[in-house]
Amino acid sequence: MDTQVLVATRRSLHGVAELVIAGPQHRATGTIRLRVTPGGFGGVRSPLRVDGAELVWDGGRAPLTGTCRELATAAGVDVGPPIGLYHDTSGVDPDEPLDVDPAAAAVFADWFARGDAALRALAPDAEPVIWPEHFDLGISADEVNYGVSPGDAVHPRPYAYVGPWTPREGPFWNAPFGALRWADDLPDADAVIAFFDEARRQP
Repeated sequence: MDTQVLVATRRSLHGVAELVIAGPQHRATGTIRLRVTPGGFGGVRSPLRVDGAELVWDGGRAPLTGTCRELATAAGVDVGPPIGLYHDTSGVDPDEPLDVDPAAAAVFADWFARGDAALRALAPDAEPVIWPEHFDLGISADEVNYGVSPGDAVHPRPYAYVGPWTPREGPFWNAPFGALRWADDLPDADAVIAFFDEARRQP
């Protein structure tokens, strides 16, 4: 899929995650945590979730078009990010037009589902979390961060990552934060698990 389409869709989905789901959820319940849900992602204490290219809530749903403010109004919540918790944001303004390609949204939903299955297999006692500031899904185990990202400003396409709290050296560690592998090279949850397991075996 065209990288520009992925980047535009990721930005819009990140904005919805932060401004329409995580922010209102935090103001109502005190948590910013999001989770993988069928077809996408949603709040851990909010009924709002993204399913494909739609926002879904109890008793309603709406296409991810217009703006985050309009979506929030339709869902009955006050638009806006969590306040005073982090500095990195989606950069999406509440009145910025959303640009969600349904096929790209499906790519991200599948990647989050692959990552969620792999992380639960890696550490069954840990609960994978999508953090709204970076829009990545991850856990920490034995002082190492494991996760999957839909992409970011430096890496425009989806990838899996391993980030030791203490820097490591060696050919496996191919990123400043540790190691990454592109989602295109990890076609299923077993492949993602294999990458995480390989990281665990590194000195």
